[in-house]
Amino acid sequence: MKKLCLLVLCLALLLTGCGSGREAERQQQLAEELRARRDLHFTADVRAEYPDKTVSYRLSYEEDEEGCTIRVAEPEAIGGVSVHLGPDGAQLRFEEISLDTGPLDRYGLSPLSALPALTRALREGHLESAWTEGELTVWELIAGDHLTVQVWLDAELVPQRAELISDGRVSVFLELSDWE
Repeated sequence: MKKLCLLVLCLALLLTGCGSGREAERQQQLAEELRARRDLHFTADVRAEYPDKTVSYRLSYEEDEEGCTIRVAEPEAIGGVSVHLGPDGAQLRFEEISLDTGPLDRYGLSPLSALPALTRALREGHLESAWTEGELTVWELIAGDHLTVQVWLDAELVPQRAELISDGRVSVFLELSDWE
């Protein structure tokens, strides 16, 4: 009986290792593809959890050689506000309206920085673990000393949703669409 249990345990470890190796290869493939491109576009429904409140936005992300632009689609009252992040810093654009994007943690994670943090994690993050949930594959990416990103991908490696975890707490939830 002990030998049978040991055999089953060894087989389980071998199968887990094979899956992790395959997902590491797929993660490297996606990271290389994203590092080679500078024309990324997607939309995200963002929910940020502050200790005392929750905020929600619909944001679009557009990236090119000059940097990235994050544009607010919802709420409508601030629709059209955009932030451009480039080599010369950040520019907030829109008449007199202010957008509450204060930090969610002591490292500067905010609703607006979540989208660049996601793309950075996909390009440069270390694959910590992988598993499947239904038809989706989930990658847990270590994006830095204080940020972990869990991303749900379809069979074609198109991100469907993500969670940004800082200091062990999920701070930002993203539902992704229109990934190009």
